[in-house]
Amino acid sequence: MAISRRTVVAGIASGAAAIAAPYVARAQGVKNYRFAYDQPKTTGYGILGDIFANKLKELSKGTMLIDQYPGAQLGQEPQVLQLVKNGDVEFCISSSANAATLSPQAGVMSMHFLFRSEDHLIKAMADPEVGKAVKAMIEETVQGAHVIALSTLGLRSMYSKREIHKVEDMKGLKVRVQATPTEDMMFPAYGAQTVHMPFGSVYTSLQTGVMDVAENGVNVYLANKHYEVAPVLSMTEHEANNSLVWISDKLWNSLSADQKSWVQAAADDVNKNQPAKALALEHESATKLKSIGVKIVTDVDKSGFQKIADPYLDSISKELGPHAVKVKDLIRALK
Repeated sequence: MAISRRTVVAGIASGAAAIAAPYVARAQGVKNYRFAYDQPKTTGYGILGDIFANKLKELSKGTMLIDQYPGAQLGQEPQVLQLVKNGDVEFCISSSANAATLSPQAGVMSMHFLFRSEDHLIKAMADPEVGKAVKAMIEETVQGAHVIALSTLGLRSMYSKREIHKVEDMKGLKVRVQATPTEDMMFPAYGAQTVHMPFGSVYTSLQTGVMDVAENGVNVYLANKHYEVAPVLSMTEHEANNSLVWISDKLWNSLSADQKSWVQAAADDVNKNQPAKALALEHESATKLKSIGVKIVTDVDKSGFQKIADPYLDSISKELGPHAVKVKDLIRALK
């Protein structure tokens, strides 16, 4: 059957409108909301999405439903952040580093060796004062969206075709970094060269030698199969893989008082439960990587990295701004 050009154009236009328009009721009083993130569902982002979706469904008695869009289906984090700001997507997760593209002070969460251990990281993500300080930072520096929860994928480590045992092993290596001032300062301080690129380009760039080293959490490394092109994971644990959960102001301002309370309560459930589950997934992922032959270097001498990084904790946070200083001080004070 012949299909007219007008029909095809109309179909494309209606499809585009369906993506941009907010979800509406599937049944009377029931609404669906898009929740976007750029990692696979099998990562700690999926754990977060499930916790949030399940709690919100429970509290709203099935009237507020979350549809998750993992794996960058709606775009990489910087693009999705803009969609949330514009009100075209209702919720998203972004790394604190990508959040720094909107609010540079969010880069404080990416400072090297700010977190002393996994236990310290879990405690910080659940701490009400830390959460309050981060939310206040975003409220005062970003328009169109705000943060409702903190989360983490654990601590970031470096992976490559070579082993990294000490800071001297970094000299001259090209490292893919997140686009924050903190990364641009720290890796050159270790003697490395920084390379900026979208996360989706990391695999090919490691494969072709455009860069020598990437860094991320253990489960992200596994889930994205980066071990295929960088089969050595060196446990530098130099920074936390922290994330922020965002909601568009367009949606937030349209919600009733009850709905806002349900959304925030679901977000609080994320703060409380996601970090420990995400870190458990990190440990499971390390075991799986070993079973498939990945070399995991556990005897990294972190002291050289820390000696270089420690003076930057105060100087970088001060340069970023007063909110960054407050967040840094709150985190460092936790025992």
